[in-house]
Amino acid sequence: MVESRVDKQADEQVDVLIIGAGASGAAAAWNLAETKMRIVCLEQGEWMNPSDYPSTTRDFEARSFGEFSISPNNRGRITDYPINDDHSPIKIANFNGVGGGTILYAGHYPRFHPSDFRVRSLDGVADDWPIDYETLAPFYDQDDQITGVSGLVGDPAYPAHPPKNSLMPPLPLGRAGETVARGFNARGWHWWPSDSAIATQPYEGRDRCINLGACLSGCAQGAKASTDITYWPAAIRAGVELRTRCRVSAVTVDDNDRATGAIYFDADGVRQHIRAEVVVLAMNGVGTPRILLNSTSQRFPNGLANSSGLVGRNLMFHPYASISGVFEEAQDGYRGPIDCLWSQEFYETRDEHDFLRGYTFEMTRGRGAVMTALGGMASGRIPWGAAHHDAYRALHNRITGMVAICEDLPEAHNTVTLDPHLKDSDGVPSPRIDYTLSENSRNMLDHAVARATDVLRAAGAVDVLSESPLAVGGWHLMGTARMGTDPETSVVNEWGRSHDVKNLFIVDGSVFVTSAGVNPTRTISALALYITDSMKQRLANLFD
Repeated sequence: MVESRVDKQADEQVDVLIIGAGASGAAAAWNLAETKMRIVCLEQGEWMNPSDYPSTTRDFEARSFGEFSISPNNRGRITDYPINDDHSPIKIANFNGVGGGTILYAGHYPRFHPSDFRVRSLDGVADDWPIDYETLAPFYDQDDQITGVSGLVGDPAYPAHPPKNSLMPPLPLGRAGETVARGFNARGWHWWPSDSAIATQPYEGRDRCINLGACLSGCAQGAKASTDITYWPAAIRAGVELRTRCRVSAVTVDDNDRATGAIYFDADGVRQHIRAEVVVLAMNGVGTPRILLNSTSQRFPNGLANSSGLVGRNLMFHPYASISGVFEEAQDGYRGPIDCLWSQEFYETRDEHDFLRGYTFEMTRGRGAVMTALGGMASGRIPWGAAHHDAYRALHNRITGMVAICEDLPEAHNTVTLDPHLKDSDGVPSPRIDYTLSENSRNMLDHAVARATDVLRAAGAVDVLSESPLAVGGWHLMGTARMGTDPETSVVNEWGRSHDVKNLFIVDGSVFVTSAGVNPTRTISALALYITDSMKQRLANLFD
């Protein structure tokens, strides 16, 4: 751990220090820029060069297991930090660089439902958020305009888009999408073209999607809205300074329980200190508690802003099940974005279910040549020997399906702590994940596999492949510095300010109270806009 008290030093002084340049940090920087304060963002990763993305090369699938793996433990870049996730069935996925996880996300871009903010009131579990859907709605709208969202209004299972929210046309279903939709129709269950952060027409200087089909390893076309090409150029033009290869190890404090800045290591490994009037944490549900727990002092011996003891607790993933069908007729699932349709038929609690809350089915379209071979061999469907090639041909371009993204309820024993032995290349303690899959999640996953199998069989699948839970599904990191009005049961207040440290704010997914049954990025960006807007409205008495 790092002693976070720094006495009198003649260090660089800024007005606002933002730590992290992903979805939340980018939105926060852009929104605060109009205040004309001196704003500096520190990012431990680098700017990405789209010409280096795997989608520009023929070996993109192989490269997605190495330098562009979703796992920092597999990537092992100097800009990454290792994570001990040996004690979790779901492994951590993140990306360190300008744009953060949006570099490697699929572009699924749903909003939360109004019910997701009232889980305790509706279902008697977890806790209600201190804000509601209506509070975030204008910030969802604002983010949509900056991000550029494709989709189709009118989904009966989804919060209505206001008329002013002009979506681009939805991504085309293609043959694979039509196959899956046929299965939902046969069962009489909901499906709809999904909202996606992928441009289907030229948008704000970005070109449209041309179906490169490697969305999870960076979009060289620039059609996928990663925040390095949406928020950050606008924030920098407005005067925000973004510094890369700056790894923060701790937030510093003074004797008055005020954050004074941060200690970080620059690209040369030199320890620096930057002073700030306001500190904004914008990492994720693992990175933020890591820094808070490493920021110890006499006043905060158990980590900064942790008087409640909840920093690092209530870690939520989205447990995933992957369900795919094998079809006799050729599909086109390896082409184009993963994302094209979803179903929220089983999103809300039902009396007949043996679990509370629910999940979303999101289409995954299909598999490339390498993934088809690896998956087929792992499952025994592609044997070695004389039948090898025929078995491969029966699977290649014949697989399409979906994942079920299940709501994960907060449980205090699911934690992020500091590993006593593992460190990054600058000697900063790495996080350790302790996570147990709940019975509620297990039942939900089983239900999802059974219902998806029904859909795929109804669509004509001759075989069904499934994995549950998906071990590599830990890309949504939430809940470890939760929002609330009671300092004893939450880390930040209803507009993101620390209960303990009045000039410390958190804008990332760690403030989530519940996880919902959808991808969190759109809500993370909307929350960052909401929190920073609240800051702007209170500038005269921000620390009262």
